[in-house]
Amino acid sequence: KIAFKVTEEDLSVQEKTIIPYWESRNLRDEMLSLMTAEWKSSYAAGIFTEFMEQRAPGHTVADGKMYEYGFDYFLDKIEKSKKKHIDDHEKINELNAMIIAIEALYIYADRYRELLLKKHDEEIDLKRKDELKTMADNLLIIPRKKPESFHQALQMYWLVHIAVTSELNNWDAYSPGRLDQHLNPFYNDEVTKEEAIELLQNFWIKFNNQPAPPKVGVTLKESGTYTDFANINTGGLTISGEDGVNPVSYLILEVMDEMKLTQPSSNVQISEKTPHDFVLKAATISRKGWGQPAFYNSEAIVKELVNAGKKLEDAYCGGASGCVETGAFGREAYILTGYLNIAKILEITLFGGLDPITHQQLGLAIDQMDTFDDFYKAFEKQMEHFIQIKMTGNDMIEKLYAMKMPAPLLSVLVDDCIINAMDYNAGGARYNTRYIQGVGIGTVTDSLSSIKYNVYDLQKITMEELKDALLCNYEDYPKLYTIVKYYTPKYGNDDDYADKLMKKAFDTFNHLVTNKESICGFTYRINMLPTTSHVYFGEVLGATPDGRIKGKPVSEGISPSKGADVLGPTAVAKSASKMPHELTGGTLLNQKFLPDAISGEKGLGLFVAYIRSYFKLGGHHIQFNVFDKEQLLKAQIHPDGYRNLIVRVAGYSDYFNNLSPVLQDEIIERTEQKFN
Repeated sequence: KIAFKVTEEDLSVQEKTIIPYWESRNLRDEMLSLMTAEWKSSYAAGIFTEFMEQRAPGHTVADGKMYEYGFDYFLDKIEKSKKKHIDDHEKINELNAMIIAIEALYIYADRYRELLLKKHDEEIDLKRKDELKTMADNLLIIPRKKPESFHQALQMYWLVHIAVTSELNNWDAYSPGRLDQHLNPFYNDEVTKEEAIELLQNFWIKFNNQPAPPKVGVTLKESGTYTDFANINTGGLTISGEDGVNPVSYLILEVMDEMKLTQPSSNVQISEKTPHDFVLKAATISRKGWGQPAFYNSEAIVKELVNAGKKLEDAYCGGASGCVETGAFGREAYILTGYLNIAKILEITLFGGLDPITHQQLGLAIDQMDTFDDFYKAFEKQMEHFIQIKMTGNDMIEKLYAMKMPAPLLSVLVDDCIINAMDYNAGGARYNTRYIQGVGIGTVTDSLSSIKYNVYDLQKITMEELKDALLCNYEDYPKLYTIVKYYTPKYGNDDDYADKLMKKAFDTFNHLVTNKESICGFTYRINMLPTTSHVYFGEVLGATPDGRIKGKPVSEGISPSKGADVLGPTAVAKSASKMPHELTGGTLLNQKFLPDAISGEKGLGLFVAYIRSYFKLGGHHIQFNVFDKEQLLKAQIHPDGYRNLIVRVAGYSDYFNNLSPVLQDEIIERTEQKFN
């Protein structure tokens, strides 16, 4: 398991001095004190989470300007902005803060240079002495000026990465974006392939040694991992919409395959223009079973960003960060606000606004549900009710962060904060987006299908029987359980009956969130990903009408419910593609393949065709585990023999031994796919 090792002396200082001092002084306590009783009750019941409860605004991504100009360019840009805003005291303060942040970055780099020169003077090994001198000389150029070498370009980013995450906190998923396209201009005759690979390997190690800070409470439940969610985009399209694959793209695949680290999370963007051999190489690595790379649809990403109001040239600069979230790199502040337990809202709808777990009246009192249309209208009203509670709380948090959590260095790096002389957290960027993440769409779809099919259409059961069965966890209703579990249309089988209900639920969620504006002018969007909140949301949820037992995880991302997808991977892809991905900021689809299903040349060909086909249908993202159930069961029983076993969880990979038993079981129970 993940452990943070400290001395007894340090632990004592933490317990006796640091924690007592910060109690009631920290931003989290202030944030929670602002929330209404209605918000707190909904939060405690697990209807939604608050993403910024213990972390900073993040999930933003660097563009190429730091590599093209260096930070003296930004200083010059800030001075020009100061002349424009000379009479605005608040804006001048913001711009001065940006200058201070850049100067701090310079001091940080200079200290490293002094240390390197000291080590150089003490070193007796001539090879190491030369390496130390090269590193010190690099810092004469960067971060002030633009990099002149492959090594300097990587060092430039890493200095910035540490500075940005220190400014906020260690968990903000700050990412280098299209690393291959940023590095390719520096991959020339002055660096050999072997040298470039070694530098990239060290870069990977740096990311892997940068974990998220310790978490507690709901934050730990919603994201039970210590990866930092830095997500490196490879391939895709260029800023002009041409094929973005270049020689560095292949180097990154080699490094990813060789290192096999849980972070950075590495993805490949696949467009219709992507060379076949690049997709083949990426798929060859993926079928080894450890969950990387994940695959993203470049055309879908561009459509998503354009639909969200971005200019086409900015959309071409976009990609994925964190788990699957889209953004225009270097141009957009896109901030996650928390996860929405859609299945819990459905449960509360069934019981007329009452939460059967906490026995509190959390929702609207709506009992009249004589037809399925009546029921669904009640579901819509309850969802609107809870989303409004969530958004009202978000406004208070957003204002708090805008006033008390400035991010001047991050503001330097994201257009148009300098021009606007406004902080990133206050809405200064060119595009400002806030996401609400929907969780449990598979569970919700199958539950709606069961209610419509069995209660209203065929009238096999009554609503009262169904509710009684849910309250007793189906124990007294074995026949009813069999009907809802095995004889009801399920999402993930290319079944229009179920899939239309998925689309209906999606449309409701999308309509209630998308294009709403926050207090600082951020525009709301939705995405569909769980991290590990699908486990937490299952813990606070009773039995559901699809046959899911009380306490079990809900479905994750847009994946079907466990065991519901019985007609193979193609049917899953066709069901998932009926969701309008282009209206989201990202969707997450997990698939688990049996190793034999994609082995050999034929299996690899089918695997590549499957990925390409899903993207042709409009899918945003897909990722894979390649294991059989027996291997994972053995890893549970004999963990010491499987210490290096890595699996794909949600938008990240992690060591199987680091997962909770419930999460391990959830991955084991995912459907094992093969091509018919």
